[in-house]
Amino acid sequence: MSVDPTPAATRAYRSRVGLVADSPQFPGAWNEIVEKVKIADELGFDSVWLGESWGYELFTSLADLARVTRRIKLGAGIANIYSRTPALIASTVATLDERSGGRMILGLGPSGANVIEHWHGVPFEKPLQRTREYVEIIRMILRHEKLVYHGQFFKLERGFKLRFTPLRADVPIYVAAMGPKNVIQTGEIADGVLPVYWPGHKWQELRQQLDEGAQRAGRPPHSALIAPYITSVILPENADEQMRQAARYQAAAPLAYYIGKMGVYYAEMLTRHGYGPQVQAVIEGWKQGMKSAIEAVDPEMLDAVSIVGTPREIVAKLDLWAERGVDQPLLNIPGGSVDEAGQLLSALMEALRS
Repeated sequence: MSVDPTPAATRAYRSRVGLVADSPQFPGAWNEIVEKVKIADELGFDSVWLGESWGYELFTSLADLARVTRRIKLGAGIANIYSRTPALIASTVATLDERSGGRMILGLGPSGANVIEHWHGVPFEKPLQRTREYVEIIRMILRHEKLVYHGQFFKLERGFKLRFTPLRADVPIYVAAMGPKNVIQTGEIADGVLPVYWPGHKWQELRQQLDEGAQRAGRPPHSALIAPYITSVILPENADEQMRQAARYQAAAPLAYYIGKMGVYYAEMLTRHGYGPQVQAVIEGWKQGMKSAIEAVDPEMLDAVSIVGTPREIVAKLDLWAERGVDQPLLNIPGGSVDEAGQLLSALMEALRS
């Protein structure tokens, strides 16, 4: 009889694996995304997350998913803290939480100056303080309290109260944080952190920063879960070297984009973690175009922040990352047809349960 060498504490993450199911920014693909999410729900994946930039609207899409799923949690990942008021976000989340039977998770974050100022037309000011005030106000509303609040951005005096009682007063709130100050604050105020492209050998450092924040707020250690968005490509067990190289190129493309075209935050974060020359190579590559930028992605850096492999290879790497601190990994939902994605998701779930 074989003995599983993986400690039970490490295996705990396997019941919390979620999927990121963003649809392309074009009409027509959404119905396929919905069908894939229905399969994920039936297979037992823990959560599904949708993002928002300048494409499809986030909460409308989550409402679609709430109607066609039964048990999978629904993650807003992320709603930015500039384009909607905290009261609107709170009422939206409370509504969806009620309609879904208590399955919402709210992800909040500042996004970046380019999107906030040149899509939403709002000044990108003091994101840390603004994040804190949003979390505090949203929690007050979800607790069904009278809203009297005195902050730097919001001064609310009239004592308005949500006109229905939220199904849950404690809807989990996660924060998309990368910089040390934001991560520490997240440990103070949030239920989870949503890092993107955080290197896999640095999860313990992230945990330390979160727990430092928790201590400041008088919360116990591990009050905030680490729930990273992980760029991932699931390969069939018979994948050959050509398929593997194509998958690695596929995973390198968004990494190159985030480094070179999504403001300075990702480049700065990776540089802080020791990938300065590799980051500069990608930035230089962009001067020649997207193809050059993708080809400039260093293989070691790609392996540090993404997972490409068969279901068993993915689980082996997730086991390692769980030992280092990851609580709730969020993987990309597979591309391809609904049937192809279903087969890969089924194989991944089988590997997680083995």
